[in-house]
Amino acid sequence: MDERRVGVASGLAAYGMWGLFPLYFPLLEPSGGLEIVAHRVLWSLVFVAGLLTVVRRWSHVRAAFTDRRTLLVLLGAALLIAVNWLVFVWAVNSGHVVETSLGYFINPLVSVLLGVVVFSERLRPLQWTAVGIAAVAVVVLTVDYGRPPWIALALASSFGLYGLMKKVVRVEAAPGLFVETALVVVPAGAVLAVLHAQGDGTAGNAGIGHLLLLLSSGIATAVPLLLFAAATRRIPLSTVGLLQYVTPLMQLAIGVFVNHEPMPPARLVGFVIVWIALAVFTADSLRQARAGSRRRAAEAAVAPV
Repeated sequence: MDERRVGVASGLAAYGMWGLFPLYFPLLEPSGGLEIVAHRVLWSLVFVAGLLTVVRRWSHVRAAFTDRRTLLVLLGAALLIAVNWLVFVWAVNSGHVVETSLGYFINPLVSVLLGVVVFSERLRPLQWTAVGIAAVAVVVLTVDYGRPPWIALALASSFGLYGLMKKVVRVEAAPGLFVETALVVVPAGAVLAVLHAQGDGTAGNAGIGHLLLLLSSGIATAVPLLLFAAATRRIPLSTVGLLQYVTPLMQLAIGVFVNHEPMPPARLVGFVIVWIALAVFTADSLRQARAGSRRRAAEAAVAPV
């Protein structure tokens, strides 16, 4: 029970921090999205390097760097999460927080579809129903926005593919994050060098407070990922699946009630349809998890001593 409490608390902390990101990234202005992402890469690498030294996990990093397949998969993961960060930061700082929340609402359904496409997984009827309902929501929101909700779709697909990459390679959270950031730190450094050479870099030119905020982006990036890893080791994935809705709910509330972004009736209908799809998907997942628990309990009961 103590382990479960720690797991739930870690999960809530991780998703809560991600949910507050729409309030955090505007504090990093006047830095642009590309500069913010470059600083996230650089200072995440520094922070995780210090953490690896404390917990003595450098052997895991060396093992990842010497395995060609692992290295290629983590490079793909690094590029995907960089795209996700860039789209998210740009969207938040451009007044599209509501649409970012939509991306993380539909992310579980995108992950399910990726399982079908990549691993040839078979969906249960209720899962197909949830995917179909979500497709209707995308059509409704496309009509409302006058365009496909590309921010939401880009966030959901990039994060879903990132999760897929992490699934096919087994590396602990901190060593994996270090390798990912190390693989893209040179391009990130080049971006910062070019920005400062052109006079567009803001680090050191917008006050010490701004510089400290940029430095903090490494901690803000790494800590939720490590808390998430701690949660997944201690609680069932069904519980993690329920907790993940904390992030988009917080982002939606910030977009509507703090940033006062518009929520016309058609857009609200689109979100309601998404929530119906998620309710169907979650109910089916919980039912399947309970059935699996009962089956394992029955097998244990009849197993020979």
